[in-house]
Amino acid sequence: MKNITYILLLFTLACNQQPETIIYTWESYDESQELAKNADHESLKMRYKLIQSVILNKNEIWENVSNQISYFSEEDYQTLKPFIFEQDIPTIQSHVRAGVLSYETLTQWYLYRIVKYENDKDKFLNAIININPDAVNEARKKDKNKSSTDHPIYGIPILLKDNINMEGIPTTAGTHALRNNITSDAFIVERIKEKGGIILGKTNLSEWANFLCLGCPNGYSAAGGQTLNPYGRKIFDTGGSSSGSGVSMAANYAAVAVGTETSGSILSPSSKSSIVGLKPTVGLLSRGGIVPISSTLDTPGPMTKNVIDNAILLSAMTGEDSADSATKNNPKNIKYWEELKTGTLEGMRFGVNKSLLDDSIYQLTIEKIVSLGGVAIEFEPEELNFEDFGAILRADMKIDLPNYIKQYASDEITFRSVSEIVDYNKEDSLIKIPYGQARFEGILAVDMSQEELAELKARIHDEGVRFFETPMVEYQLDAVLSINNRNAGYAAAANYPCFTIPMGYSETGQPSGLTFIARPFEEDKLLKIGYAFEQATKVRKFPEEYK
Repeated sequence: MKNITYILLLFTLACNQQPETIIYTWESYDESQELAKNADHESLKMRYKLIQSVILNKNEIWENVSNQISYFSEEDYQTLKPFIFEQDIPTIQSHVRAGVLSYETLTQWYLYRIVKYENDKDKFLNAIININPDAVNEARKKDKNKSSTDHPIYGIPILLKDNINMEGIPTTAGTHALRNNITSDAFIVERIKEKGGIILGKTNLSEWANFLCLGCPNGYSAAGGQTLNPYGRKIFDTGGSSSGSGVSMAANYAAVAVGTETSGSILSPSSKSSIVGLKPTVGLLSRGGIVPISSTLDTPGPMTKNVIDNAILLSAMTGEDSADSATKNNPKNIKYWEELKTGTLEGMRFGVNKSLLDDSIYQLTIEKIVSLGGVAIEFEPEELNFEDFGAILRADMKIDLPNYIKQYASDEITFRSVSEIVDYNKEDSLIKIPYGQARFEGILAVDMSQEELAELKARIHDEGVRFFETPMVEYQLDAVLSINNRNAGYAAAANYPCFTIPMGYSETGQPSGLTFIARPFEEDKLLKIGYAFEQATKVRKFPEEYK
């Protein structure tokens, strides 16, 4: 009680102080030595051409931050740190109820932390593209109306991948072409705001959700620069395309974040940043107001530091969107977080992919699951005909991207086709597309009738289903176990939800995730299994350089 009284006194004193706006300044620097050092990296995708964004003005972001934390000091940051850093949403909400935190100071703490690290030339991760200039004001309003909702997302700061529309700041998809794309809120953002969540800002991503260039680094975009991994800055891959959302969670830049996936884009960066990521069944969450690749396979999903926060954020985003037919009659208003503690591994039957058993962390994790009462059954994976899977993405994007621009983009965006964007990128290509645009050019080459595309989608879907259903039926499995984003394409094709959770680290410290895959709309089952696994293992470690 004495500690709480002391902290409350600090807040009282701070509120009586005159604001002192600190001006944060970013100065671009010569990165040639850093690039040269990475030029012989063992991974070709880590041989960067650029780290800093050529078009992003970080000082404009810091202006938005400075105006919102003028009363907030380093002393405040350190005092509040034990109550926020690495804490889950229920714990944070308990501190708000106790008077130790307010939503205003919670929001300011995250903003302070973002600029503390992202303005440091030796620590920045290029995780943030933009900041909501009204975030703290929104938090103050939440403090005055705490009885207006019972959803635990209320007052919680959230980051969005920058292909998700948010009113007031641009939705760029990481591109030069959409840098001035001011839109209304995406459907899932409306749902979050209805329940009182606070959008803190936008995260970096692999440009056009990793569908622009071939062989280019994960996490690079013209609008945000090269995202870096806090577990091994310029050493470990960030995964893609939701790299900024993954890195932001690892670095504790917000309570939770939203990513998107077509095939691996939540699972990959979540596992690389040692966080919890859910790729839901397509149709559980709306894609309305999200820059697309494929209306067949795209979905947003929660990326968090723990399972309970994942369940809370997932529930906050659900709803039926008349503009997205995939959401018709979908599950909604499910309080996924309420029954997590009923989850268990005991008696659950898990399929173990024999082709992955050369991974020692995977092997040890399976042994741990068995020791906790789970049943592990090895199976030989089916050989599939997955030829032309990429053609689905190319054919869909050729249609879906122009549809997004027509329906959601601001009037300043005059492009009406992929070919127009390709031509635009060729002007000042070193700035706009330093790694080229081979995937975009591949979109232009697609020549398929609607009947041919429908037949291809049906075949690929059936093959994906066969990959999972063959062992699931034969061995009566509850879920199939995979590693990181391996098998993500098969799960995407089958429309099976995937849930990745930290399972360990290599000798060099690189994170690895265990991925649970279940049947459509079994997110509740996955969350319960995941919670039981998380609580029994607790292997996740935050990156030491960002403590």
